[in-house]
Order: sequence, then structure tokens, then C-alpha cells
Amino acid sequence: MIKEALHMGDLRIEIPLIQGGMGIGISLGNLAGAVAKEGGVGIISSAQIGFREEDFDQDVRSANLRGMEKEYQKARSLAPKGVIGFNIMVALRHYQEHVKKAVELGADLIISGAGLPMELPKLVGKAKTKLAPIVSSAKSAKVLLKYWDKKYQKIPDLLVVEGPKAGGHLGFTKEYLGEMDKSDYRQEVGAILKIKQTYEEKYDTIIPIALAGGIYSQADAKAAFELGVDAIQVASRFITTKECDAAKAYKDAYLQAKAEDIGIVSSPVGMPGRAIKNEFTKKVDNNLKCPPLKCHQCVVTCNPRETIYCITDALIAAAKGNVKEGLLFCGAKGYKQNKMETVKDVIHEIMD
Repeated sequence: MIKEALHMGDLRIEIPLIQGGMGIGISLGNLAGAVAKEGGVGIISSAQIGFREEDFDQDVRSANLRGMEKEYQKARSLAPKGVIGFNIMVALRHYQEHVKKAVELGADLIISGAGLPMELPKLVGKAKTKLAPIVSSAKSAKVLLKYWDKKYQKIPDLLVVEGPKAGGHLGFTKEYLGEMDKSDYRQEVGAILKIKQTYEEKYDTIIPIALAGGIYSQADAKAAFELGVDAIQVASRFITTKECDAAKAYKDAYLQAKAEDIGIVSSPVGMPGRAIKNEFTKKVDNNLKCPPLKCHQCVVTCNPRETIYCITDALIAAAKGNVKEGLLFCGAKGYKQNKMETVKDVIHEIMD
């Protein structure tokens, strides 16, 4: 399978593969740098990125901004000429600060989802950082493109279309996920491709599309490219690589998971998520409350007094290796991962 390089304005990515952002503490500088070094796009998740900083519990905002800088510099040292960016969730309480910090650091792009990033062009201004909003439906793509065009006379440098087979938080209702099949989402992708044509004609340029969600193998990549997209985004497959920033126990949980071990879990963020089932998800399914001892100011959609559990605590526990009591987000095909690999192996296998 031979695929042309991905172009985002003046950026040329030799291998049209984007490593998806995975937080907390899963896709940091080491993984992002390794992917960028191989010619793909390395992405650092800014979600509670400073969780290892000594003052994280006292000053979350500063710890996270410091963490962004440390992890970006780590990635950049591994891939001085590579393409490196951040995944920054709209739902973050300090979203604006994270966007501005990414620009200050010189990040090549910002991928932004968990809500539509309507004000992202204003926050980035005239910086060279490329903008890549995540959409999950033709409706959300239409709303965002129309808004950016009217208010900012701006279009995305890349659209990331995230399907229902993705890991982590999903842009679909739990009911919709149960009904969705492959043919349905192919139609949705086709509709998004048609919607963007209007804006491509107006701005006399191309808005490349990256398809995400459940892309594990070369066959998955081929099927995605046959839909007419320009790139793919792969996340879960990179967890079982030597370069991934997750704890060994986290990676082992993936290697041991079977198809029936992966399911949908409720999240305080307000969206369903896909994760590996464990003792923690059983508690969530049974509505057993695990209130936070301290609010970590993660997302605006969470009310600490009412939340069933603290997603920051759950994700940090998993990242540190507590795979029984932590939340291990996982793509629909994560159970297929049965061996440790290198980033280079994964990219070459998927992209041939």
C-alpha cells in the first residue's frame, strides 16, 4: 500500500499516519518523539500532563503547563525535524492556557476534541501552529466549518474524523454506539467529505481528512484510504510498543485482554468511553460512588460533589500501573494486540 505524503499548508508529513493523543500519561514525549522520528505525526496529550510534578495537587494549572514543556522538549530532542503536536481537549478547565502554551512551545499542530473547538482560531491567532479539530459526524463538521468561516474567515488545516470504534471518550451516545455498523459510518465519512468541498472551493485549498477509530492493521488502513481520506490516526496500537509512556502493567493488560474484555463505560466528562473491563469498571457499572478526595480541576463538565468517580484519579492510577482500580481506555480492536513491538514495527506494518 503506497500513500502520498500528507500536506497541511507548508507542512509535509512523509507517512500519513497520526499517532492519537492518549491521556493521562500514555502518549507523552517518548511516544510522540518516536512516531515523529519515523516520519509520522507524534501527538502529546496535554490532559493532566503534569501529574508527576511535585506540586500537582497544590497547583494543577502550573504543573500541567510545566509538564507540557518538559514532554514537548523530550519529543523534540528525539525528532528535531519531526512533526510534533498536542491533543488538547476542549472540556479542560485550562483549555485556553494549554492552547497558548502549545503555540508558545512551537508545536506543529493542535488536535482538539471532547467538544467542538469553536474558538480555537482566536486562541492561536496568526501563529504557524496548524489547527485540527475532531468531529464525529457530518452535523458537527458542518457546524464547525460554517462557524470558523463566518467568524474567523478560517478553515481547518486538517479535520480528524473519529469513528465509533475509537478508544477513550467518544462523540456518540451509548445507544448510538450499540446501533452503529460499518456501513453507517462509511456514509457519515462520505457526507463529511462532501461538506468540506464547499469550503475547499471558497478558499481554493484542500482540507485533508484523517480518519480515526479502530484502525489496527494494514487492512484497516487500506479500507480507510479507499473512502477518500488523506491520513489515518492510530492510538491504541501504539500502547504495546516499547516507546509508549504507559507503565508496563498497563501494556500487559492490553496483551492479556480478550474481545469480551473491552466495553463501554460511563464517564464524568459526560460522554461514554471505551475501556478494558476490570474491577473499577464493574464498580462504575453498578453505580458505586468513588468520590474524589480532592478536585484536580480537570474538566468543566464534572461536578466534584455529584460525580460518580474522579476520572483524573482513575486514569492516573492506570498510567502508574494500577490496572485493577484504574481506568484503561482502549480501542475496539485492542484485544488483537498480543506482543510487544516498536513504533517502527507498527508504522511499517500498517503502512507497508
